Amino acid sequence: MLNSLGIAVLLLEPDLTIAQSNPAAEQLIGLSVRRLVGRKLGEIVTFEGERLTSFLARGDAQLSAHSVATRFLEGPPVRLDIMLSPVIGYHGWQLLTLQEVGTGDILRGAEEPSLRAPAILAHEIKNPLSAIRGAAQLIARKVSDQDKSLTTLITSEVDRIAKLIDRMQRLGREQADPVAPCNLHEIIRRAADVTKAAGMQGVDLIEEFDPSLPPVLANEDGLVQVLINIITNARDACKNTENPQIILRTRFVSGLVLNAIRLGRPIRLPIEVRISDNGPGIDPGLTDHIFEPFVSSKKNGQGLGLALVSKLVRDMNGRISHERDEAEGWTHFRIHLPLAK
Repeated sequence: MLNSLGIAVLLLEPDLTIAQSNPAAEQLIGLSVRRLVGRKLGEIVTFEGERLTSFLARGDAQLSAHSVATRFLEGPPVRLDIMLSPVIGYHGWQLLTLQEVGTGDILRGAEEPSLRAPAILAHEIKNPLSAIRGAAQLIARKVSDQDKSLTTLITSEVDRIAKLIDRMQRLGREQADPVAPCNLHEIIRRAADVTKAAGMQGVDLIEEFDPSLPPVLANEDGLVQVLINIITNARDACKNTENPQIILRTRFVSGLVLNAIRLGRPIRLPIEVRISDNGPGIDPGLTDHIFEPFVSSKKNGQGLGLALVSKLVRDMNGRISHERDEAEGWTHFRIHLPLAK
């Protein structure tokens, strides 16, 4: 049962020795079950503050904590939602669950209220924008050539805002596009070709594909858009790095399950696409919010690209996550998808 859960779970003995872990915990912590079992929890995991540590020492506490700064071994701190429960009938034994902040709603398939608001706002703005553009075109017929640059500026800015609103409307859509069996590697190469056509600015794009992977269940156009967004962001992030590289990797993983309540059944996500770049990474202050609307680390960013990516992946019953490996100097985005039947 533990192995089927998509949330990381550690079973702790009364002295806080790790007695068992599930595949999700191995993936989150970065250690195999053989290297986890038998070691003290404090050797592997440390929490910000003393309150959670004191509850762990009690052995009988029931605790739920949101966005706790947590560190695995010598790695960078990450924010996790944590639940601690005693094991009924086994005095001192405890179950500790660890979940990345922000993934709860994604795993439950909930629609985020922050994504519905842009659709309402877009509807109210589009009509006056059309009137402004039309008025600018009428004025352009009557002004001198010298002043036409101003009317051109108005229409171009209206067009830019209209495109932004279109993206906001896509965020607010509640009906997901249909999914079907897709050849994952053809989709990745299609997205890579689009990005290359726009210019890679000296960045090497490296493929590390597992050719044995079967078709995935996804929306082809939506997945292409997801990959274009992430590859483009990776290109922009590493283009000023010495020997800039982006690695596109596919592989089979086990143990990851999406508990989609809206579908009434769990969905296994055994196919992983990883997009990695050797750029400086995202501002640490933004890492917990990068999939939220209007959050951007780019100087002129609109903060809608990754929010749209998150929604598109969720609509395909998949999962997307981000992590930074400071030791190696790489940023990783991972997309997990279901298999086609």
